[in-house]
Amino acid sequence: MHLLKSLKQSNHDIRILWFAVFIRMASYGLTNQVLTLYLEELGISQSNIGLFMTLTLIGDTIISYYLTWYADRIGRRMVMIIGTLMMVVSGLTFTFSSHFIILLIAATIGVISPSGDETGPFKSVEEASIAHLTPHNHRPEIFAFYGLFATIGAAIGSLTCGLLVDYLNIQLKTDLETCYRAVFLVYTFIGVLKFVCMLFLSEKCEVGYHSIKVVGETSNLLDAEHSDQISEEEIDDDDAIEGVSINVTGLSAKTLYYLPRLLVIFMLDSLGYGFMPSAWVIYYLKKTFDLTASALGVLFFITNSINCVTTLPSALLSKLLGPVKAILFTQAPSAVFFLIIGLVTKFPIVAILLIFYYATSSMDVVPRQVLLTSIMPQEEITKVMGIVNIGKTFARCIGPVFTGKLAANQLLYVGFFINGGCTLLADLILGLGFLHLDHEILQKQSIEVHIE
Repeated sequence: MHLLKSLKQSNHDIRILWFAVFIRMASYGLTNQVLTLYLEELGISQSNIGLFMTLTLIGDTIISYYLTWYADRIGRRMVMIIGTLMMVVSGLTFTFSSHFIILLIAATIGVISPSGDETGPFKSVEEASIAHLTPHNHRPEIFAFYGLFATIGAAIGSLTCGLLVDYLNIQLKTDLETCYRAVFLVYTFIGVLKFVCMLFLSEKCEVGYHSIKVVGETSNLLDAEHSDQISEEEIDDDDAIEGVSINVTGLSAKTLYYLPRLLVIFMLDSLGYGFMPSAWVIYYLKKTFDLTASALGVLFFITNSINCVTTLPSALLSKLLGPVKAILFTQAPSAVFFLIIGLVTKFPIVAILLIFYYATSSMDVVPRQVLLTSIMPQEEITKVMGIVNIGKTFARCIGPVFTGKLAANQLLYVGFFINGGCTLLADLILGLGFLHLDHEILQKQSIEVHIE
């Protein structure tokens, strides 16, 4: 592992994408702290809040599908610019409107994160661009820094939101509704800043621009061998030719073989997450333990800061164990920690469990990115990442409407059980079906290639 070497070699575009994810996740950290509470302050019932989140995710899925599927045709930079404009429109609407339907439309066609996690077309296109800009041996480190800046942004956003709301509410005696509107105004300004950043990306991010040069006589052969072929035991030789596309999808046989199987696993994990996203966790903590906005902000600043610290070691685990084993090694414990929260009634213990959960919950992100970008054809990565992120978002759509019903019936803690159980089941399926891929990916990472 060579974190400093990868950091030094990272080019102009990679660094812009790092900064872009930092400020975007800061904006999600801001709004995630107040979204559920803001809707309740507007007089929206808990059941309708759950419905709001579900419909928001459905709208996000539809728009993200179109933008990511055609991203390479429209242009990756243009898609990211469109996404930032959607952020600005959503932020302005939430700042100045109180009407449920108008807010729902803005959240549905714009970019508002009900979970505090990634939403919209950004993640898919950014991951595809980074994979395009980065050779296999540097991807764990480059993706680790990408995740690091994302979690730092989320942590700062959470802390800033808590302090801002309490300052306006307690020190300046501003009513809570106005405080929450101020948060969405800050979100709007961040959207404008991100728009400016996207203007400075170069054409190297586009799928047609090939700048990575392989060092070593055997590397091209090895990459071709593992990228273009699947063993006879997995699928027929005729279908293993990467250039062959099947039916109307336009995707290669290799992608059509792996993608549906992995999609089931990732969607199962997201299905569980949708029952208890962080916005509902914040609501649960607020209502159960009567925490202040500052207390919640500090708590999630701490958890996200710890999350930052664990992002870089996840790259090391991916290189030592292989991405599949790294996912299993980190994700299963996080599911157990989260599940236990639903059984605990004392806040200090809940806080400790949340810290343990956040210390491990994102350590599967880098291995998952490495797994997908290593086994899929280079020219299809944008579509693959888009399908995966859209599938995960769609799976999350199911949970919130039921979570709203659980909250209305004082059963919100059940969401912790559903979340943890789905994640553990997804890990079991992943371990049984994909452990064999680690050897192939570790071979690719062993080849020395420079970032151009």
